[in-house]
Amino acid sequence: MSVTGIADHGLLADGQSAALVDRDGSVNWWCPGRFDGPAVFGRLLDHDAGHWSLRPEGDFTSERAYVTDSLVLRTVFTTATGAVAVTDGLALEPGARGHRVGRRSPRVLARVVQGLAGLVRVRSHFRPRFEYGRVVPRLDRQGDEVVATAGATRLVLRADTPQSVGTGEASATFTVRAGERRGFTVGYGPAYAADPPVRLDAAQAVDDAVAGWRSWIHLHDYQGLYRDEVRRSALVLAGMTYQPSGAVVAAATMGLPEEVGGERNYDYRYVWVRDFSFTLEALWRSACADEVGRQFRWLARSMGVVQNGVVPIMYGVEGERDLTEHRLEHLGGFADSRPVLLGNDAWRQRQTDVVGEALCAAWLMREHLDPMEPETRQLLRGMTERAARDWRLPDAGMWEERDVERHHLSSKVQCWTALDRAVRFGDRLGTPAETARWAAARDAVRHAVLTEGFDDRAGVFTGTVGGADLDASALLMPLVGFLPADDPRIRSTIRAIEERLAHDGLLRRWEGDPAGFVICSFWLVACLALAGERDRAGRLFESLAARSSDLGLFAEQIDPGTGEARGNFPQAFSHIGLINAAGALADVDAGRDVLPPAPPRLIPAGELRSAGSRG
Repeated sequence: MSVTGIADHGLLADGQSAALVDRDGSVNWWCPGRFDGPAVFGRLLDHDAGHWSLRPEGDFTSERAYVTDSLVLRTVFTTATGAVAVTDGLALEPGARGHRVGRRSPRVLARVVQGLAGLVRVRSHFRPRFEYGRVVPRLDRQGDEVVATAGATRLVLRADTPQSVGTGEASATFTVRAGERRGFTVGYGPAYAADPPVRLDAAQAVDDAVAGWRSWIHLHDYQGLYRDEVRRSALVLAGMTYQPSGAVVAAATMGLPEEVGGERNYDYRYVWVRDFSFTLEALWRSACADEVGRQFRWLARSMGVVQNGVVPIMYGVEGERDLTEHRLEHLGGFADSRPVLLGNDAWRQRQTDVVGEALCAAWLMREHLDPMEPETRQLLRGMTERAARDWRLPDAGMWEERDVERHHLSSKVQCWTALDRAVRFGDRLGTPAETARWAAARDAVRHAVLTEGFDDRAGVFTGTVGGADLDASALLMPLVGFLPADDPRIRSTIRAIEERLAHDGLLRRWEGDPAGFVICSFWLVACLALAGERDRAGRLFESLAARSSDLGLFAEQIDPGTGEARGNFPQAFSHIGLINAAGALADVDAGRDVLPPAPPRLIPAGELRSAGSRG
């Protein structure tokens, strides 16, 4: 069962973990150790899996917003007798600013209740459950603290008001007058650590979190098109970055359904190479490209030497490889959607498109990679060689199909992208002989895509080579520069995708996909703009941006019938799509090409066109 809708939650972040709090003041998700660690509040996935509510007793209405330029959430509750504000934030290391934000966060959740008008009776209900709801901790009062312990976990609740402690829970009811404040913190630490969780003043922790996030966003002060939407999305991506390593998780949650009652309830708290690459482009577009070298170092160290076997496509936030999936059978699931899955077996898959996304990101950020570090160069060379070798192989595709491998057209296109960018890098990446070999392989891929991936009768690029299926991933072709968006074949493909996969501006990935996939919808915006339909693209962008939550957050998908969010939340891919679509619109407005030509000092892309190519 679930307590509230997916999009009714706000994201709190500290650069190492995330919490979700709903509009009624209940923290329903928190994995305090790190993004992909065990939850201590998991009511998002089961009513009995733990929560912490802080709200007025009786009837109330609520309005909420992020404190300006931060990931600190302020909710105003209005009752018949008055009004109070609850301000929630995950604490940052005191004084951390700019690029230091999130590097050494204390793992403390801070909440401040402030009286605004009249007299309001407020109740706190602290009910932690460890190990995703499996474990009821022991709660003990120790001085002015309530300590919850079980297994490897310890939580310490500190409050300005006395707590009543029962079995597995603590509560307090108190009255707040206008001008009064009450503070609460919960600190996390390993059960057997020598030092207890950090003790912080709640109000100071909240204020410092606001100042820390503001310092980050002001350091990356995007001034372009759709400034508010882009800045919010960039801040969300920053909040979903595990700052000790620089890795960006795909989502803050696990187990939320793509379709209510369905079985595709995956764990997305990991780092996909594909998402990493698109994220770099999004951060570059939103004026946040400062730490590109660090990001590529993380990827190189996580991936190791690219030789035989499948190129790893995803990792834990510190580069862990084995993310074996299993079911949490004790959880009822969001809206009774089971099974709830922990881990993600996609780590075993071959997805050959990831080499293209990584090389594309490297080319885009090339000025920030000059001089190129040896481990980054080795990584990119290894990926290029794998593109040249593996492009003919079937794979699971970017949508991670779990039945059989197929010859996905988007995977072939992205192998072309990898080889094309490697050729553009020239002697920064390979010898003249290697570059010539990569150019020949690139043109062989291009020939195969144009001759085997285009259905002459339907006039469209298909989802699989030789197939008749339609897939929204074909929209990537003009976005990576494979063909211009105004090419007749691309135009007819865009038209068919709109006719068969779009509903009210939301684009499904394939026919039969249960909901609109947000990033695909933003790809359509970019393609329309590049194809010369700038005004229509702008209208579509604005209608999509309006489908975010009231806090500007996107899940992975949106149900086109109900408008409800579906899938894990918030989803990095969706916010990446918004930023990059805004960038494409700005490019068109400024007359910029989607793919700038290579600088003269680099070896240019060759013209070794294969026989029969129609490109």
